[in-house]
Amino acid sequence: MPLIMMTGFPSSGKSTRAAELKSMFEERLARPENQHRKLSVQVISDDTLGVPRSAYAKAVEEKNARSALLSAVERLVSRDCIVIADTPNYIKGLRYQLFCIAREVNSTQCVVYCALPVDEARRINQARGDEGYSPELFEELAMRYEEPNPAARWDSPLFTIIQNDPNDALPFDKIWDALIEQRGLPPTFATAMKPVPQTNYLVELDRATQEIINAVLESQQSGVPMSQVVVPGSTEKV
Repeated sequence: MPLIMMTGFPSSGKSTRAAELKSMFEERLARPENQHRKLSVQVISDDTLGVPRSAYAKAVEEKNARSALLSAVERLVSRDCIVIADTPNYIKGLRYQLFCIAREVNSTQCVVYCALPVDEARRINQARGDEGYSPELFEELAMRYEEPNPAARWDSPLFTIIQNDPNDALPFDKIWDALIEQRGLPPTFATAMKPVPQTNYLVELDRATQEIINAVLESQQSGVPMSQVVVPGSTEKV
């Protein structure tokens, strides 16, 4: 059930690190002595969701992209699955929403920050040509990026990787301990899953409302001065 949120500037190497993480988890989970072998690893990305990079240029399309991500994470995080959200996750509001989804099911979560100077990320993006973000969109996303804050509960625990340092490897053991060996935070009143209403809720509401209306109309037509009416299905008078 653990959730990993990748974050960083566009073209900062998030997908490369996500693939590396997936491989590391699968290798450790496959060990015969590992008691968590039932867990699988799933990467959710814009590619798997069918979201083009151009979607982030328009508010409506970006909103749809976020909704698709949240739905996919909510669907998978409740199973025996380690979920890696390899999407931009560049604003804290989205990371908070993902944090709440994990907390709803008492799951652990962490943020992996692929730290890279914006000039280097821009150079990499330009080298990708048509496979990268357009120059205008890159600048807009870089300007809107909100760096994770380890003091914020939705950005904690935070693992920062200096991408342009070849010696800075993924702290996999620490990530494993934070996600697998630790227990998730209990849901709060705000994040607790709400009970799903019955599918006939609206039908029942309409029926009860109509019964009350009929009782009032019958009392008016009786010719008796009306002061109180018994509510159908109850002994109370109103």
